[in-house]
Amino acid sequence: MSGRVKKRWENQAITGINRRKAYTSFYEDSAKKISLNGIWDFLYLEAPEFSPEDFMLPETDTTTWDQIKVPAVWQMNGYDNMHYTDVLYLFPVNPPFVPDKNPCGIYKTKVMLDNEWLKEDTILRLKGVGSAVDVWVNGTYVGYGKISHIPNEFDISANVIEGQNDITLRVYKWSDGTYLEDQDMWWMSGICRDVELVNEPRKGILDAAVTAGLCKDGSTGTLEAEIKVKEGIDTGKFVLYDGETIMLSQELSFDNGRAKVSYRLPGVEPWTAETPKLYRAVVAAGSHTVSVMTGFRTIRMENDNFTVNGKVILLNGVNHHDYNPATGRVVSREQLEEDVILMKKHNINAVRCSHYPAEDYFYDLCDQYGLYVIDEADLECHGFEWTGNYKWITDNPEWETAYVDRGVRMVQRNRNHPSIIMWSLGNESEFGCNFVKMAEAIRALDSTRLIHYEGDFEAEVTDVYSTMYTRLKRLQEIAESTEKKNKPHVMCEYGHAMGNGPGGLLEYQELYRRYKRLQGGFIWEWYDHGIYTEDEEGHRYYRYGGCYGDFPNNGNFCIDGLLMPDRTPSPALCQYKQVIAPVEIKLVVQSERELVLKNWYDFRNLSGLQIKWNISYDDKVLEEGVLDGISAAPGEALAVEVPYSAFVPQANTEYFLNVSACEKEEVSYAAAGHEVSFAQFRLSQHQKLLRERPRQRPLLVEETAVSCRISNECITAEFSKVYGQLTCLVIDGKECITEGPKLTVYRATIDNDMYKKDDWMNKYFIQLPQEQTESFSLEEREQEVKVQINKYFGCLNQSWGFYLTYEYRIFGEGELSFSLTGKNFQNGKEEPVFLPRIGVQLQTAKELQRVKWYGRGFGENYPDSKEACPVGIYETTVDGMSTNYVFPQENGHREEVTWFSLGNETESLLFTAEQGVGINIHNYTEESLEKAKYPWEIEEAEDVIVHVDYLHSGLGSNSCGEEQLEPYRVKRQDFTLAFSVKKVAAGQEIEAAKVKYLK
Repeated sequence: MSGRVKKRWENQAITGINRRKAYTSFYEDSAKKISLNGIWDFLYLEAPEFSPEDFMLPETDTTTWDQIKVPAVWQMNGYDNMHYTDVLYLFPVNPPFVPDKNPCGIYKTKVMLDNEWLKEDTILRLKGVGSAVDVWVNGTYVGYGKISHIPNEFDISANVIEGQNDITLRVYKWSDGTYLEDQDMWWMSGICRDVELVNEPRKGILDAAVTAGLCKDGSTGTLEAEIKVKEGIDTGKFVLYDGETIMLSQELSFDNGRAKVSYRLPGVEPWTAETPKLYRAVVAAGSHTVSVMTGFRTIRMENDNFTVNGKVILLNGVNHHDYNPATGRVVSREQLEEDVILMKKHNINAVRCSHYPAEDYFYDLCDQYGLYVIDEADLECHGFEWTGNYKWITDNPEWETAYVDRGVRMVQRNRNHPSIIMWSLGNESEFGCNFVKMAEAIRALDSTRLIHYEGDFEAEVTDVYSTMYTRLKRLQEIAESTEKKNKPHVMCEYGHAMGNGPGGLLEYQELYRRYKRLQGGFIWEWYDHGIYTEDEEGHRYYRYGGCYGDFPNNGNFCIDGLLMPDRTPSPALCQYKQVIAPVEIKLVVQSERELVLKNWYDFRNLSGLQIKWNISYDDKVLEEGVLDGISAAPGEALAVEVPYSAFVPQANTEYFLNVSACEKEEVSYAAAGHEVSFAQFRLSQHQKLLRERPRQRPLLVEETAVSCRISNECITAEFSKVYGQLTCLVIDGKECITEGPKLTVYRATIDNDMYKKDDWMNKYFIQLPQEQTESFSLEEREQEVKVQINKYFGCLNQSWGFYLTYEYRIFGEGELSFSLTGKNFQNGKEEPVFLPRIGVQLQTAKELQRVKWYGRGFGENYPDSKEACPVGIYETTVDGMSTNYVFPQENGHREEVTWFSLGNETESLLFTAEQGVGINIHNYTEESLEKAKYPWEIEEAEDVIVHVDYLHSGLGSNSCGEEQLEPYRVKRQDFTLAFSVKKVAAGQEIEAAKVKYLK
């Protein structure tokens, strides 16, 4: 047993000293406020014991101190060290004790107060300070508080004077509270949220807890409010507004500082995430007036599901941290609103505050725009798992007060928000007696919401059975079982959005929609936690764990968001939007005119949408229209007919019916016409036309023992007989292909390959292939020269591979036709479970930097992540084909491509394929991606690197979740890959690609 004397910040039994009880965060408050945000004097110390003796006195000389902006975290301002870990504590686990070297910051500011201000009470409100803080005012000790993401408030009325006042804070990096704040994020310290003085009336309102429910008839509201005031107030008034209309008005009579309101209100509009109707409750007492925004909605457990207003809802959610790449945990109101608007635009209807309560304003936004919220206590002690004693403090009654305090203060502050439907006890802290007590305390305060905690593995005290990163097979088992008392299931984390991915989201959504017990989940997570950096060489990039010399660290595991650090929506966010779209559009194949629209909204009729449609071909629209008057209740399907005209198809041209469900009118987060969902259907109308090849110009064949050259004035193809490879292709006097196709089964690994990478690269050596030439033959025909090369393909020390037949047909008019046939073999037993790809790599001239393609796009897409990318004709640069991930990895793939071109302003090299292929086109090699830590380290290749894939494996989510699903894994198999190459004038690619020849 430790004989060490506990310091104040090492005593878990102390939840605060002179800290006020947590009260409602009012929407409006007539009390005057003074923001103390701005520049404070700042003294950074390695330990509190090094504090100057007089640091708290008003006359302390701070001329030698630094200055720091408030709010701000130290580590983003040159103090302490940047450090990222997912799980580990950065000191020996010895609760409640922390290191002697305990960085702290002393903050001082001055504020002028006049006599009028002193007539009322003065409250110092610290909205977020990590991890603990002591407070002095005018040299007098005021109190102590902790919990980094819940306000600490102190009544300093007795300490302030007329004139200049000195406020001193000493903030501790480590405290006993740190053991409860081991979340997956950068370790950051300091004042991370607003600081203000509140001039609270001495005869003022302390609290107004408003509960607005909804009766089963769906239109009668129940309203209960409990108002608490200070001493000396006998009467007040409660008014409920709908806009400017008074719904009810009641005089209040306070008994012992309390008054209650209870009403039934017919004809109210319910609050849901789809219809976020808000009412304003105003409380007046004396000279003090406050308001809260409320919404009529009821959360219940019904028939083994949780419901909102009697409806079983499906959560299509994300996990949200406070984060900014330039300011760390300090986020502005503008950024929070941008986040919420982006979520709504991408069909997200729910957010989990991971893993601590959000800033007050965030809940206002969720109320206003409509998001279901799981509010989570600032509690995670994940590092204990690595000690082998995960329950160390969770099941220790000596820590009960600390646990319960975190849950209770969260509820007391946030309970008025209709958007909050669940209270979460915390994250990844195992389960024990303290969570039982925490749940009891929360239910005593608020019985109108559900309790969530994933660590309650048996759903002992929770209302929902929650898991994270559950594989699909197990998820289906849960859906079909009655385990955990048949409580509804929620995936609080899934679809780990790290780097390129996740894939496989569609399969999760299909299960959610198929099984009533599965009530959705939350993608991990919203935002990449990269630190913006500009170095001396002018490179601009984002750093992650280990980039600051921090050890141990979890590397780029913090780069796991749907939003990139520069706030660009990732391809994964676009995919998620389409997968969870609340309008599903299907085509009745037999008619090719009849659509079936399925309404996956929980409350909203489709009458607020319009259906836009068009018939497209190539880069043109043949006909278009709008279907109005659409109406389908939630859960219903509606059949509608698209009235397009009969048409005669052009030769060798595909036609598509494109359908888009759009907002008919402006909504709070988007303009009229905003697309909610889309679908694309390939029509059967098709006219195939094959033509004779034009008469070919004679070709000259020149051979040596080691090479072969086939040429005329239009085309030159050179081959190495030794290596069995096309070494150069010249068309119209210009070198187009600088290195011919060769088989590859390798791609630069993505974050979701992290558990396969070592096997792929150090056991199966898929990045080290070899081709052995077995034969080289040439046949001169009347219209062409045919080259056939038979080869053996394998990787270093492997017994599996392919027998390959490369076939080239060179035509005198300047075209090369290529095919590769592979017959797989296995002469041993060892081989990868699956391969990243089967395809060829070739290189083209560097000047060919304009890319056009006919296939899925515009953005990157993969076999298990392509729903957001319709087939069309798209154009960009070679660099534009890349996705600039913070940590370089495989990117930029496009699926179902039937032709693509690389060109310049005047001409293009056109590749056409009979069957859809996958393509990657970059100015760098796979190898350079593999070794780069930052985008600016990717070495540029001398040529354009082109991959044409027969098959490409999916992405999965295996950085922390499901592996690539079986249908999206490339196995060792026989294959044939074919395409042709020719030069065309820029702008003629579409018509040239349609030219099909008889064999």
